[in-house]
Amino acid sequence: MNRNKQRNCNILPLMVLSVLVLLSACGTGRSRKQTASVPSEVVEKVTETADSLLQRADEVGANLVTDTVLPKLNIDSVSEISSVSKPDSLILKDSLSLPDSLEADSLHQPSKFGLEDVVEYKAQDSMVIEGSNMVYFYGESSVKYQQKSLDAHYMRVNLDSSQVFSRYVLDSVGKPAFIPKFTDNQEAYEAKSMTYNFKSEKGFISGVTTQQGEGYLTSRLTKKVDDNTMFSQGVRYTTCDHHDHPHFYINIQKAKIRPGKNLVAGPANLVLLDVPLPIGLPFGFFPFSETYSSGVLMPSFGEDYGRGFFLRNGGYYFAFNDYIDLAVTGEVYTKGSWGVSARSTYRKRYRYNGSFDFSYLVTTSGDKYVGDYTKAKDMRISWTHTQDPKADPVQNFSASVNFSTSSYNHNSLDHVYNPRHSGENNKSSTVNYSRSFPGTPWRLSASFSIDQRSIDSTINVTLPDLSISMSRIFPFKRKTVVGSERWYEKIAISYSGQVRNSILSKENEILQKNIIRDWRNGVSHRIPITASYKLLDYVDLTLNADYNERWYSKKVNRKYSQEQRRMVNADTIYGFNRVYDFNTSMSASTTLYGFYKPKFGGEKLQMIRHTVTPRISLNYRPDFGDPKWGYWRTYNYVDSLGKAHSEHYSPYDGQIFGRPERGKSASISFGMENNIEAKWKTLVKSDSTDTETEEFKKISIIDNFSWDWSYNMAVDSFRWSDIGTSLRLKLSKDFVLNLSGSFDPYIYEYTVDDQGNVNPYPVDKLRILHGRGIGSLRSTGTSFNFTLNQDKLKKFFDLFRGKKKSEGKDEQQSQGQPAKDNDDGVSLPPPSADGKNDVEDKERSQKTPDRYDDDGFLIYQVPWNLSINYGVTLNRDKFSIERKDFTYKLFHNLSLSGSIQPTQNWSVNFNANYNFELKKLTSLTFNLVRDMHCWQITASAMPFGPYKSYTMTVAVKSSLLRDLKYDKHSSRRNANLWY
Repeated sequence: MNRNKQRNCNILPLMVLSVLVLLSACGTGRSRKQTASVPSEVVEKVTETADSLLQRADEVGANLVTDTVLPKLNIDSVSEISSVSKPDSLILKDSLSLPDSLEADSLHQPSKFGLEDVVEYKAQDSMVIEGSNMVYFYGESSVKYQQKSLDAHYMRVNLDSSQVFSRYVLDSVGKPAFIPKFTDNQEAYEAKSMTYNFKSEKGFISGVTTQQGEGYLTSRLTKKVDDNTMFSQGVRYTTCDHHDHPHFYINIQKAKIRPGKNLVAGPANLVLLDVPLPIGLPFGFFPFSETYSSGVLMPSFGEDYGRGFFLRNGGYYFAFNDYIDLAVTGEVYTKGSWGVSARSTYRKRYRYNGSFDFSYLVTTSGDKYVGDYTKAKDMRISWTHTQDPKADPVQNFSASVNFSTSSYNHNSLDHVYNPRHSGENNKSSTVNYSRSFPGTPWRLSASFSIDQRSIDSTINVTLPDLSISMSRIFPFKRKTVVGSERWYEKIAISYSGQVRNSILSKENEILQKNIIRDWRNGVSHRIPITASYKLLDYVDLTLNADYNERWYSKKVNRKYSQEQRRMVNADTIYGFNRVYDFNTSMSASTTLYGFYKPKFGGEKLQMIRHTVTPRISLNYRPDFGDPKWGYWRTYNYVDSLGKAHSEHYSPYDGQIFGRPERGKSASISFGMENNIEAKWKTLVKSDSTDTETEEFKKISIIDNFSWDWSYNMAVDSFRWSDIGTSLRLKLSKDFVLNLSGSFDPYIYEYTVDDQGNVNPYPVDKLRILHGRGIGSLRSTGTSFNFTLNQDKLKKFFDLFRGKKKSEGKDEQQSQGQPAKDNDDGVSLPPPSADGKNDVEDKERSQKTPDRYDDDGFLIYQVPWNLSINYGVTLNRDKFSIERKDFTYKLFHNLSLSGSIQPTQNWSVNFNANYNFELKKLTSLTFNLVRDMHCWQITASAMPFGPYKSYTMTVAVKSSLLRDLKYDKHSSRRNANLWY
């Protein structure tokens, strides 16, 4: 019998009850001691009506949850104290009332017997039975007491004992729905059925589900005690959010749970895809914490071929405060290798953040008794520090340190199987500090840098590198301007100074070097003076004077060695050495425009503009090779064959800031820049007014083509310099071609030595005067990086189809995300035509919007991208005796990288390098990732090169169970045999 029929059959007693309620309402002004009396036969009739109305709900859960669990809670021991004071009138909710009239009610009268606060409730439908002090809630209901609340669609409340019973209900298709949810402060639980006492804060729960940290806990039976501790049987712990039917879980027989703190488990074993595995523990401890907390880091167990069995990454984690932490870990191997590490991260909001990592590793291999025993000691320091730009606008400090011994990457298990680290040859580290001085033009900066090359264990250290600079100022500018600007007011001056100390050495010898004898150090000063003027409104005239001064602590005298047959260092003289030079220049430039209306292109090609910027400059530099300056010396010697030689050298060769140039220069330079653009007209049709409007855009034909040439009037031969050229073509928005090269204007002759080697040399004869062209190319080259993906390819095809950009954009927006597959990698079907999906279908449609078109067909997309990095260089190769000119050789360099994501759960990426000279791939790396919801499979392989290897890992994605994984990788012994 349905509920509406029951109401119709029992309308008479309810009408009588309604009259009594109205009579009691009329007497609200009476004393609270006066209560309305109801005949006993009416109460019995109403009770029968309530019982019949509850028959549907009781039948639904009769087989699931019964009241037999109540004796287990020892309800008799709970004092039966009413949670509310009885009102003056009979409280009886009529179930026939309209839903709109059922406002959320509150039991506003405080308890006099045990409850410390009011109990608030609201329900879509409810019934209160006066005789038994029982309240029944139906539909969307909630009971709240202080910080505790219970939400369910069926609840039964005992007002005397403050005890609540709730359970789930069935939906229209007979599936469990609207699971009760209990909230206590920040802790939330879901349970199939629940009996809870608000006064004693104890309860008995069946089928509870709660989230603790990154994991989910489900238990068959749970008893909650007053200190928020729960004792459970049949517990499942998983990090899979499909907690009702997880892909894996740890099956625990019994457990003590302290929400937000930890879980202490009894015997436990791993269950994967509902298959119990013989992987278990006699006990377990799972910490729960939403904040940082100190604790033990459990090590991982494994085996390496060369070092034996190991325990790695075990140690202790220190959570000092909210700003800094520290993890100290170690590793030990059965064959004698060991290592320690310290990792720390720190962060202060709006100030700075960074991380520090230090590792020390001792690696042993071989056998002491056989004679192949080796022992290597390696260390690594990694430090990153970034300052927030808003922290201090005046000064800034940053660090990026990646320093390690040359053999660390080959001995650390974290690096040897990682292709990115195992093939790393060059490493660099920098620490920078800069400070500006507001209100002044001065700026100070300091840096420390280390450059390493692992292939030969060389290290280049620069410590310190200080620089101070002054931005451009106009010292002769008047404070009070009267009239026009004077010519001397345009004179500007700036300054830059550097102090640098550097050394290049082997890493095992760096600490043995002497800072005076072996390190290169010096001080540099540079003062440029400039002035710019406008001549005849079209010519820009610029005057420059540049002064450079260097301070060194030593100089080296050289001599000829008969034994070595070359110039060698004779002695080193230490002391203060001041070296300076200067130069002046004057340059003039202007800009010319030319316009041309071509006959081709029709009306769309409006005009072609050619912009020419010619420039001419005069440069002067004295001959600092003159003995009066003392910067260059001439050494005369006779070699072993009796030939006299004269060689020029500078005692300051090899110094950190260089030395003045030898030879006088009084040159005149010519240069020109060219730019060619076209103006293109298009007609754009408006969708709203159906009219066409003209739009113009510039098209770059030659973005820049420039050349420069100089003539030195101060020398008696070889006065013309090389011709420098550069070309820049903007082929598309994302692709720009840059070409640069230099041309030698002179003819070459040659000599042949005793060994038959051809030695070419230039002669003072211009090629252009002898019909050999304007110059011989020395070298040229270019490189570009181009990325292609599905969006760019679609735009390319739309361009040829004549599709407008707006149409392509609208179509792209309608396609949305790529198809999502299920756990088996199969694309999910579209929703049903009537749109009536279950909860899972609704959640799936919310996560992946616009995956289907208006007709219900799946829009399938495969995100992919391909990056091409190509470089080409053309250099001189050998000298041809027949042609008396050089031959050329072309060098190519090609590297490819790409990725493809056929579904949201599969992704593949690769990196490859091709050597054109060897005509083969020199390196290739494949990476495969399969997202298995709460698990992840990663695999990588390097089938070529000296680091040929493979690795595969199946692991849980949650960091809490990061050691629950399976690793398989090639060892050093079988690395070349795995395929």
